[in-house]
Amino acid sequence: MDRLEFKAAFTTDDTGAITGKAWDFSSPDRVGDVIEPAAFAGAVGKSIPMLMAHDQAQAVGVWDSISVEADGLKVSGKLLVNDVVRAAECRALVRAGGITGLSVGFVTTKAAPRRGGGRTIQNLDLVECSLVAVPAHPGARITNIKDLPLTTENTNPNAELETKLAAAETKITAAETKAAEAVAALKARLDGMETKLNRPNVITDKKDEPSAETKAFGDYLRMGDRAPELKTLTVSSDPQGGYLAPAEMSTEFIRNLVQYSPIRALASVRTTGNASVLYPKRTGVTNAAWRGEAQAATSSEPTFGQAEVVIREVNTYVDVSNQLLADSAGQAEAEVRLALAEDFGAKEGTAFVNGAGTLDPEGLMTNADIGFTVSGSAATLTADGLINTFYALPAAYRNAGTWVMNGTSLAAIRKMKDSVTGAYIWQPALSLGQPETILGRPVEEAVDMPDVAAGAFPVLFGDFSGYRIVDRLALSILVNPYLLATNGITRVHATRRVGAGVLQAAKFRKVKCSV
Repeated sequence: MDRLEFKAAFTTDDTGAITGKAWDFSSPDRVGDVIEPAAFAGAVGKSIPMLMAHDQAQAVGVWDSISVEADGLKVSGKLLVNDVVRAAECRALVRAGGITGLSVGFVTTKAAPRRGGGRTIQNLDLVECSLVAVPAHPGARITNIKDLPLTTENTNPNAELETKLAAAETKITAAETKAAEAVAALKARLDGMETKLNRPNVITDKKDEPSAETKAFGDYLRMGDRAPELKTLTVSSDPQGGYLAPAEMSTEFIRNLVQYSPIRALASVRTTGNASVLYPKRTGVTNAAWRGEAQAATSSEPTFGQAEVVIREVNTYVDVSNQLLADSAGQAEAEVRLALAEDFGAKEGTAFVNGAGTLDPEGLMTNADIGFTVSGSAATLTADGLINTFYALPAAYRNAGTWVMNGTSLAAIRKMKDSVTGAYIWQPALSLGQPETILGRPVEEAVDMPDVAAGAFPVLFGDFSGYRIVDRLALSILVNPYLLATNGITRVHATRRVGAGVLQAAKFRKVKCSV
């Protein structure tokens, strides 16, 4: 919905009746748009809502007369000051100069570009006209303030005195209420601080008001490209014609994604704008030697190479009931985000563990350069095999290492005991929220790791900073409300581009069920 704001200096009487010019045909608005008089033809003779700042939850009156004249669009209406509390507040703000403008909201149905920028709007659907605090167009103004006929019913010789007394009482009540609220707020704050001190380690989640971009993205999910235009909103589009999810949704999506893809939470994650990323790496070391006086130094020829991470694409779609979208009270994007996080998390988790590197990213278990240590048993895991694996890595890597395995392997390891001390090598977390440990290092469960079997590699240990995940495209959404419209379903397509690969195989060690 386009929002075009205009300048208007006006007041209002006790009845709230207003007449004014909502649009001036003689000049374009601040972004160069011009509306032809015929564009408003469909609105003549109709009544439209009077809103406060385009907020549909704040209807304060009705515009009951709309006419197209030579110099502009004329509107007249009435604030419902006797029935709506907010309308009385708006009247007070108008009198005090706090509200000085009008703004019409409409859906463009036909427009053509203008030379030098902007559009010539030839047809539109007028939806509402709002009172706004900051006007923008110098051509709009209020032309008249209508009064009720001065009849016996409406005549009150003490009206002015009663109005002043009511205003004084209102100010006194407001002051008392403000003081009481201040005291109550201070008391609540102190009570809250005391409660937090008595309940340590409790984490609260503060939910901020969603931004205009997030609200508009929710509208796009519910209505597709038929959602009303908003001149105050810019939604970035991706190269394939969809819309990039706003930053809030992308952040929440990644958080949800981590719940299903633990490798992403462990690995080193970067972003790029290219189709692939090259990382230089050293494949050999120098060869320094001790020498005596006057002896010639020997040369070294270290070797270097490159590790390439190629960006791959993963996409899917979610079918959402139109009833759910319509009745979700703004939670449509949360439902879609959770659905996509489950699907994308499963796909990423599988690729980061077992990806072949052709259509999907390279997985940790398919990299041929990662070495392994035998478990000491042909078809099972042993405590000695895990200890040998742990100390097969250099100290710098194992001290930052993490164990990764599936639930079946973890259950088997939990039953193991040290052959000398008899103590379980698996240790529970020391406090709530901390990971379980094996030999002092944390354990992460990945469902895509192999099961314990002869010749299998059910356990991976290492410093996961050696595995790099590169994100190319943020979550891109394309809504198709037409394909399954007869079934009452909207299809939401989602695309992400991501690559991954092992940069330092020496930081990892696999456990093989073998002797």
